[in-house]
Formats: sequence, structure tokens, C-alpha cells
Amino acid sequence: MHQTNNPTNDVPLAELAPRLIAAMLPHVPFDGWTAKALAAAAADTGIDSDIAALAVPDVAAMLTGWTALTNQAMAEAMAASHNLKIRERIRMALVTRLEHGNAEVTRRALAILAQPQHAGLSARLLWQAADAMWRAAGDTATDYNHYTKRAILSAIYSATLLHWTQDDSPDFEATRAFIDRRIDGVMRFEKAKAKLVGIGGKLPDPARFFGRLRYPAV
Repeated sequence: MHQTNNPTNDVPLAELAPRLIAAMLPHVPFDGWTAKALAAAAADTGIDSDIAALAVPDVAAMLTGWTALTNQAMAEAMAASHNLKIRERIRMALVTRLEHGNAEVTRRALAILAQPQHAGLSARLLWQAADAMWRAAGDTATDYNHYTKRAILSAIYSATLLHWTQDDSPDFEATRAFIDRRIDGVMRFEKAKAKLVGIGGKLPDPARFFGRLRYPAV
């Protein structure tokens, strides 16, 4: 039944969406990224179900909003990290973003984003995550470094997500070790770039990184 006296009726949909998506997270492990989980979130927050459906109309809106919330939480947690070396900041960004997630929630998202019809959404959300991590780490590059750094980190983060969702080690120790091994690839960026420029200036194309990701992730 439509609740005409609900005070959230006058709140802009753009403000309701993050509240609803945050409230969905406890339900997603059981109900998936579905209308059922959204309805449960609406009930939990006291938001009219019809308005909730307008604020978060489909799975793309759900996953886009979830990515934004996770990026924001990661950035806030890293606000005081700029006294660290860049390697430590990138590692912190990867670990912090995982810590603000949930393995089962992420598995549910990956299952959706691996579907061919969501390839564009998957690539966009993966890029947004990599961009947010580099920005949180203090990166201010605006030239081709901006794109190559994000392409490389996108590939690393995608692989890390798959490892993390299958990791049953205490406190995800195996994933942390996996990150430490992969982070060297980011730190070798300048050397790799110099070598590429030296043989003709052919820099990595971000699209090729995405094309090699068999299981795109957020």
C-alpha cells in the first residue's frame, strides 16, 4: 500500500538510493541483487516500496550505487594515509576496499557482471574502482599515466577479487599475500613505461586489459 504520509516521499530519489542500497547489503547474501532484497531494504528503512523501486530501478543502479558506496568508504578510511609510500598506499587501497565489502555480496555481484549483457557495466564499475583507489592514494596524473595506471590496477583488482571470494584463510591472509605479489606490477609501471616508449611509444590500451578479464568485477 502506498504510504502517503511517509516523510521520505519528499526526499529526492538520488538521496534515497544510497540509503536503500546500504540497507540491501544484509539481504543480498540470501536474496541476491534483486527486487526482493530491495523490498526488504525499503521495509527496514521505512521507505515506501514504490518509491524505492523508482530510486533503485534495476540491477545496474544497485551495483553502481554499491560501487560508489564502497569507493567512498575506502577513500574515507584512507584520508590520513598520504604520509605512506605509494606502494603502501596502493596496497592499503586494495585491502581497505575489500574490508569494506562482503565476500558473498561480491560473489553475487560478480555472477551478474560476468554475464555478456553486463560487460559494459562491468568495465565501467571496474574502472571507477581503480580510479577511486588511485585518487585515494594521492595520484594526480592527467596524461597517459592516468589511464595506464588505472588499467593495470583494474586488472590487479579484478584478479584480487576472484582470489578473495574463494579465500578461506584466517583474516584473508592468502589474499593479502596475493596482493603483495601483484602490487609489484604497479610499482614497475615507470620502468615498463620507459621501455615501451623506447621501442616506439606504444602504451597499453585499457580496452585490452578489460578484454583479457574473463570475469569482470567491481
